[in-house]
Amino acid sequence: MKPIANVVGFDDGPFDKTVASAPVQLLGLVYARDRLDGALTTEITRDGDAATDALATVIESSRFDQHVQCVMLQGLTFGGFDVVDLDALHTRLKRPILVVARKPPRMDGIEYALAALPDGDQRLERIRRAGPMEEIAGVWVQRAGIDVDLARATLELHIRHGSFPEPLRVAHLLAAAFVTGHSHGSA
Repeated sequence: MKPIANVVGFDDGPFDKTVASAPVQLLGLVYARDRLDGALTTEITRDGDAATDALATVIESSRFDQHVQCVMLQGLTFGGFDVVDLDALHTRLKRPILVVARKPPRMDGIEYALAALPDGDQRLERIRRAGPMEEIAGVWVQRAGIDVDLARATLELHIRHGSFPEPLRVAHLLAAAFVTGHSHGSA
């Protein structure tokens, strides 16, 4: 099975958790195997409901749209609890989507946090529709438009340092640097 070499990996930068509508930067890094080919940026608001559209729009309007064959997301939520609609993103972009995490989510904590939002029940339903995370290639994954074997091969192709795919590892580091002036946290 031939893995998908041309991917974009998205992560969010740090944001002010004390401001209800704080801006949140999203950074996508476009890779061809182990070569960084470019970067995409867009912005959402903390706990908003625009991540799905923002991700699709930034990819579709970029010069990399035809290049990117698979989209990787570091988690299903960005900017707090802006929950990506996995099926809607896959349907709109017509390419596989891999949601990747280091460990499975604690659903009890997520349910508690979402209860504080006016439309938390709708966001929770979006998370449930994405399906349970499964362990693939040493990380936890939700997927749309890609079978488990191709997902494994694609993840293994992009894991270089540690156990996390390089497009997401580097997006994590650079998203923090763009916002704060330096990278932080484990990547």
